[in-house]
This record gives sequence, structure tokens and C-alpha cells, in this order.
Amino acid sequence: MKNAFLLLVLLATCAPGAFAHEVRPAYLELRQTAPETYDVLWKVPGLGDNLRLGLYVELQARCTKATEPRATMVNNAYTERWTVKCAGGLTGGTIHIAGLASTFTDVLARLERLDGTTQITRLTPSAASFVVEAAPRALEVARTYTVLGVEHILTGMDHLLFVLALLILVEGTRRLIATVTAFTVAHSLTLAGATLGFVHVPGPPIEAAIALSIVFVATEIIHSRQGRIGLTERFPWIVAFTFGLLHGFGFASALNAVGLPQTAIPVALLFFNVGVEVGQLLFIAAVFVVIALARQVTRRVGVVPPAWAWRVPPYAIGSVAMFWVIQRMAVY
Repeated sequence: MKNAFLLLVLLATCAPGAFAHEVRPAYLELRQTAPETYDVLWKVPGLGDNLRLGLYVELQARCTKATEPRATMVNNAYTERWTVKCAGGLTGGTIHIAGLASTFTDVLARLERLDGTTQITRLTPSAASFVVEAAPRALEVARTYTVLGVEHILTGMDHLLFVLALLILVEGTRRLIATVTAFTVAHSLTLAGATLGFVHVPGPPIEAAIALSIVFVATEIIHSRQGRIGLTERFPWIVAFTFGLLHGFGFASALNAVGLPQTAIPVALLFFNVGVEVGQLLFIAAVFVVIALARQVTRRVGVVPPAWAWRVPPYAIGSVAMFWVIQRMAVY
């Protein structure tokens, strides 16, 4: 039975824990205000109880602090601001993030020059330094935001569970393609609208509504298997489009957390969305591969799934999603 095989996917997906968006990058912004002066913004993920990751910015030796750092801890994120003066500017020098090699997080670094051009660099534990270039590269912006998009969708448990629920419920290749396309179009619209400032919505209610969308589709799966055909099974593309609008706001909140290069907003927005779609397609492909392998194994060993097996995936998905609803409403 299809749902019984999907149980294997669900267990593998939920194994890391019942929390969404746990992988958060740090963010470094250097804004040039004079030929040798830069305002520094440094944001580091918090660890709760006013603790944070042990990451520190190391600038070139010719840089000195013009102002003392001003630190705040808001929404489990540590933020520090200060101004530096670098003799001869930063161009050609190296910027290093101390402590990054000992973590599993990334750092998005953005340098804004006086002429309005921007350099975007993604730092990882294996590459914790970068060289300040004389001119920006559009290809680097595209690569950085594509990777960010892929990472966000693949570490966003709520988005993946919603897609998984749709895969369980929607039968037929043509209907599935239409459903996934509707979901893609919808979240692309709200991602762009919210990121560009055309639409403003508070984060916690949206996150709770995203979790409720998963509960709704999980309930529809149960009703369908009991012979009660619901709205999602009749018009899956409509439901996918409607809830896709909510999920787009979730993507936008992640993108706003790291920011956009002011001189390359269209490129960054486009390729972040491309990265989200690539990650989503990778997940769907992985689901079908696991289903195919599970079917081969069960046929070879002659295992017949029990009659109640179909109940496990929707109840597991719905339970995790309902936990998120309560958790997210409690902090609002």
C-alpha cells in the first residue's frame, strides 16, 4: 500500500526532531560609509538563555574599532553593531570568522560599497574566510542564494511534511504535477511580495497557519481512506495554491533574516526561489526512490503491510504539525 511505504519516508524525515528551521546562518554586513570607514552588523544564532554560538569576526590588522560594539539579544539572535576604520579600505584583504570551523552553521557575508555595488559570500565551516574583491560578481550572488534556497527547504520540516502529505493524498501523475505547480506558483508570489515589501504579515501567526495547513491535509488523508472525499482530493491544486501562499511567507521570513544585496535584489530573489524549487524537487525524487526501493524489498521478502498501516503516516504528520501549532501560538 502506498501510504505504508511512505511511512518509511516519514520516519526518516522526522528523525532529526519535531522542530522546523533549526539550521540558521549567521549574518555579517559591512557597509562602507567613507573610503576607509565601515559600519559592521553581526548577527549570530542564539542558543537560548542569552547564550549564542561562539562565532567572532576577524578583520584585517589594519582595521581598528572607531566605536565600541553595541550588543542586543532579540528573538534568540545575538546582534552586534560597531564601526571600524581600515587604512586603505578593505579591498584585497581577508575577513575570517573565528569559531566557524567548529560548528555546523554557515555565515552569509555582505559587503556594500560606497558606489552601491555589493559583494555576497557564503562562508562554511570548511571555508571560513573570504577575500574582499574590487568588484562584485553576479554569478557569486546567484550561487550563494541558490544554495541558501536549497538549504532552507531541505531543513524546513514543516514545508517538507506538507509536500509529503500532498504526495500521499494526490493520485495520478498529471494531478500531482498540477498540484506541485500550483504550490510553486503560490509560494513564489508571496515570497516575492513579502521580500520586496509589498505585503507585511507578522511571523508567528503565519508559522502557526503553516502548521495548521499540514494538519488539514493530514486530516484529509484520513477522511479519504475512510471513504469521505474531501476538498483536497477533489481540487488538490486549489488547496496547494491557497496554502502555498502561506508557505511563501515562511520562505520570505528566512530570506529577510539574511537580507538581500541592494544592487542585485532581482538576481538574489530569483535564485533563492530557484534553490527552493530545486530542493523541493530533490525531496520529491527522494520520496519516490524510497517508495520504489521499499516495494522491491517487500516483494522479495513477501511482507504484507497490516491493514492499519495506512493510518500511521497521516496521524504522525498531523501530530507533529499540531505540536508546532501549539508551540508557535504559545510564543506569540
